[in-house]
Amino acid sequence: MNALLLLLLIVPASADELTVGSKKFTESVILGDVCAGRLSASGATVKHIAELGGSRVLFDGLVAGELDAYVEYSGTLLHELLPGPDPDGQLAALGLARTGELGFNNTYAMGMVRARATELGIASISDLAGHPDLQLGFGHEFLDRADGWPLLQQTYGLPQTPRGLDHDLAYKGLNGGVLDVVDLYSTDAEIAQYDLAVLTDDRQMFPEYRAFVLHRADLPADAIAALRSLAGTVDGPTMVAMNRAARVDGVPSAQVAADFLGSLGVAVAPVAVESAAARMARHGRRHVVLVGSSLALALLVALPLGVLAASRPKLGQAVLAGVGVLQTVPSLALLVLMIPLLGIGPMPAIAALFLYSLLPIVRNTHAGLTGIDPALRESAIALGLPPRARLLQVELPLATPSILAGVQTAAVLNVGTATLGALIGAGGLGEPILTGIRLDDVSLILQGALPAAALALLVQAGFEGLGRLVIPAGLQPSRGETRP
Repeated sequence: MNALLLLLLIVPASADELTVGSKKFTESVILGDVCAGRLSASGATVKHIAELGGSRVLFDGLVAGELDAYVEYSGTLLHELLPGPDPDGQLAALGLARTGELGFNNTYAMGMVRARATELGIASISDLAGHPDLQLGFGHEFLDRADGWPLLQQTYGLPQTPRGLDHDLAYKGLNGGVLDVVDLYSTDAEIAQYDLAVLTDDRQMFPEYRAFVLHRADLPADAIAALRSLAGTVDGPTMVAMNRAARVDGVPSAQVAADFLGSLGVAVAPVAVESAAARMARHGRRHVVLVGSSLALALLVALPLGVLAASRPKLGQAVLAGVGVLQTVPSLALLVLMIPLLGIGPMPAIAALFLYSLLPIVRNTHAGLTGIDPALRESAIALGLPPRARLLQVELPLATPSILAGVQTAAVLNVGTATLGALIGAGGLGEPILTGIRLDDVSLILQGALPAAALALLVQAGFEGLGRLVIPAGLQPSRGETRP
């Protein structure tokens, strides 16, 4: 059953389906919907995978053929993705191409609450160097990219140590007085909403970030023509207005995109409004499949490894150390590392969850088998049972409480970790959480967080019930006794 559900997730609805991606900020999601709507109007079957990780995740997905198009920016392409001469030649060598510019420049900027900037007499980025106590908060990607914080610090000699946080959450910190300076996108609607002062880039460090559609060069001619038709259609005020509609007025990004395309005379299908219950059910089903599939695969591998570790102590130490090292890799890093191998979507998430499930199952299987009273083993040997029969009829049944506890631990941990799968297009209950954070919508966050918590409790209760059914009566904990 798990395998069937997994195939339904992985196999595309049509071999001719085009996949558009977008980054984890509102403008990118809107423009992803614009691209998807324009392609759909040209007759293509389109899927939009929204709110993926940063630029590198989408670019690698495009190169690998997991994505067909997404909106990128000139500064990111030239300084982060393909530094060096002749970027179009480099794109062509990778089987990619880009359209003309959409029409607006969304460059980086530094922003402060206007009253705070006036109070401190700060008007330019250079002025920040004279205020070392200011609290800076930057998006994680900006902190690490070559044209971000490293270059900013070097160019302006800034003494502060910035905090890393989600770009959309930085505005809340700024508005709440927790942060003094944040990185802005110049088309962000929050600049006007929070009356922010945009600091002058007096040393002209930030390049232009002109938006364009980056796409695979082997797309059908009609699809390429449709994407190219978007060039020059989105000026700065239009992009700010679309961002404001989604971020401030709460209009769904798909509807914002449809309204924009309508203004260009491009007819798109009406945007269907999904109820909260239907949305939670859809995300919940995907989440269950992610957890169930990874756990089933882990059982097939981890149980034999646990038996091997218990039967061969020297090899067992290496096995336990190996699965222990896997557990130390940060979950988000492991998800991203899986993309070059397995692409974008559920497969890398399932693979990562599978690896995280190994340690508790292997360790508890090993502990359960090595913890069996030697006298019981000797009795089984005295009865003439061969090794295989001893394992299946005596040792594994005696180790069942420990093994089941390990499987339960792995399942509960996977329920929580699977929410990160939304960052690489795996879906699940992480999707409404990410969207809620991006739109500052608590109700959306709860639509993912509450079902995930409920699912974890349900899994725990289910395994406790299963334990009462499969664990031999003599091994059941007595009333009032807690199982180790």
